[in-house]
Amino acid sequence: MISAADLPDFLPLFPLPGALLLPRGRLPLHVFEPRYLAMFDDALKTPERLIGMIQPMGDSDQDPARLHAIGCAGRITSFTETEDGRYMITLTGISRFRLGAMQEGFTPYLRTEADWRGFDRDLGQPEHDPGLDRDAFFKLLERYFELEELQTDWDSLQTAEDELMINALSMLCPFDPEDKQALLEAPSLSTRRETLVTLMEFTLRKGVGEEKVQ
Repeated sequence: MISAADLPDFLPLFPLPGALLLPRGRLPLHVFEPRYLAMFDDALKTPERLIGMIQPMGDSDQDPARLHAIGCAGRITSFTETEDGRYMITLTGISRFRLGAMQEGFTPYLRTEADWRGFDRDLGQPEHDPGLDRDAFFKLLERYFELEELQTDWDSLQTAEDELMINALSMLCPFDPEDKQALLEAPSLSTRRETLVTLMEFTLRKGVGEEKVQ
């Protein structure tokens, strides 16, 4: 477990649209670009082994002015190298952060001064959602999965703890990058669940509208 005192002042950044990492969540990554292979090599040499996942705004992933202000740092918790030099990696979410000053010119990838203030709950115990109505939530989720032609292990999902379930769905559901960012920035688990419900309801209304047009 990483404590607040262990969080580094600077983070390497991995800008990746649509890739959402949340505290205590797990994100598998397939790394093949030379600059990001170098980044993961460097991160593995540090005691924290942290990478800052962040979403670009638009197509540019190397323009600091076109990155969202908030990302999530993940610890490299599994690592496999393929025969052709690619990396298969799993990041475990540790804490969100805000972008600070960029440290330029030292590496082929971006590095930022990370501001960890305001995200103390990310380093604490898993959150609970006292306002979650599981019956209503799962009825909505089943309709959404049917529309999107998604499959899941319903038994495991229904018995999962609040945070694990809500965060896993937030990370895995095929929402737009800006919607993923809204889920990341939600200040509490209850707010994230409310945002998730809103996104699913919007998708369902849009799907019904498209059926009527056809």
